[in-house]
Amino acid sequence: MRSLATLTSAHKRRRVRIIGAVDWCRFGSTSPGEDNKITTPATRYARSGDVHVAYQEFGDGPANLVLVPGFVSHIENYWTHPDFALWLDQLGSFARVVMFDKRGTGLSDRVSDLPAMDERMDDVRAVMDAVGMERAAVFGISEGGSLATLFAAHHPERCDALIVYGGFAQFTSWFPTDEALQGLFDYIETGWGTGESLPLFAPTFGDDAALKQWWGRFERLGADPGAAINLMRMNSQIDITGILTSIHVPSLIIHRSAETMIDFEGARVLAERIPDAQLVELPGVDHLPFVGDNPLGIVDEIEHFLTGSRSEARADRVLATILFTDIVDSTVRAASMGDQRWRGLLHAHDAAVRRELERFRGIEIKSTGDGFLATFDAPARAIRCALSITEGVRDLGLTVRAGLHTGEIHLVNGDIEGISVHIASRVANLAQGNDVVVSRTVKDLIAGSGLTLEDYGTHSLKGVPDEWQLYRASN
Repeated sequence: MRSLATLTSAHKRRRVRIIGAVDWCRFGSTSPGEDNKITTPATRYARSGDVHVAYQEFGDGPANLVLVPGFVSHIENYWTHPDFALWLDQLGSFARVVMFDKRGTGLSDRVSDLPAMDERMDDVRAVMDAVGMERAAVFGISEGGSLATLFAAHHPERCDALIVYGGFAQFTSWFPTDEALQGLFDYIETGWGTGESLPLFAPTFGDDAALKQWWGRFERLGADPGAAINLMRMNSQIDITGILTSIHVPSLIIHRSAETMIDFEGARVLAERIPDAQLVELPGVDHLPFVGDNPLGIVDEIEHFLTGSRSEARADRVLATILFTDIVDSTVRAASMGDQRWRGLLHAHDAAVRRELERFRGIEIKSTGDGFLATFDAPARAIRCALSITEGVRDLGLTVRAGLHTGEIHLVNGDIEGISVHIASRVANLAQGNDVVVSRTVKDLIAGSGLTLEDYGTHSLKGVPDEWQLYRASN
């Protein structure tokens, strides 16, 4: 298959060295539930908005652990491979584990629109709520590592720790060229479900007939070809580099040094930019964590990290999307209307804004007199709220402008502080009437949201270093 060969070649070119042949002993030859006594947990569903998210809970260890899967998944199929089943069972030996299929994949609801990172963060929270986990370590594999990282930044109050295996900050660590990505698309169109992509994910076992058969079934159950292509198009926009310094929970980055699927440099960027993150480099070329020369070594690193001493999350410093709104020409309107009529109109404006904040789960920080300062834990939802506000106040005869930026904020006595707040304020000041203007950081975090962003030019922000690329948002 030419397209798959092209794709494999594109990934192999980045290999620096090849780990020598290893004597690898399978964890077991029996199916789960027989000689190895591993019981498949029950599948249940959590409600995340209008979507049902399939999840499983297993293990009885002292730590809470949320497992965020990679590209596609099928939580029931995991247990049908003895090696994967034992790998999961070992996680459950020291942790209470909940894992799930992200919306659009596996046993979770199929969705008509691409799932944005916002919605996928909601899915993490939904399964935690479903099993009564107030706090947990969040463990992301591959693309799931990017989602886990965003969740840790936005929700340190619910995140004991962040663990990433085989992850990345930028999609180019996974597919470095458009040619390589097109090779995957070609494979999905012509070979999805055959298991022929196994050499990409586990080159050491690329000719293992049994594993290839299992992998083909995993592809078919994980997503249909159309969904797989759409998900990869969404994934191709991932770039979380700008928010890594906002992670303030203990963080562990694990990566195999010569992995051919996701470049080790992706792990290095995560470890260098996440404050005080630990980087564990293990030998090997395989991406799948349950095969290779050290599957249980990965589990051992996680166990040591979670059961050893660790610092508390700093919940006073969090990542948030900051929204400023402002009534255009409010002083002129107030003078022309008189105080009493203006106060009545302003009251109606405030009520309309607060309705939208409640609808989109924004947190009102304060009223600025003729506008609002609010925060959100999801940037796409913040943009939709701003757009709804600008539309809603038009019925009152008012024109509003809005500016948004995503960054770290400090929570101080009910107010927020930090350079990110100043940036959002400056962005709002540059907006015109009815405009919702966002920073480049916000743009990079709304992949798959369906929102349209128009270039708003490069600007200097008063009191803020560097030039800033801005965008005008619309539905």
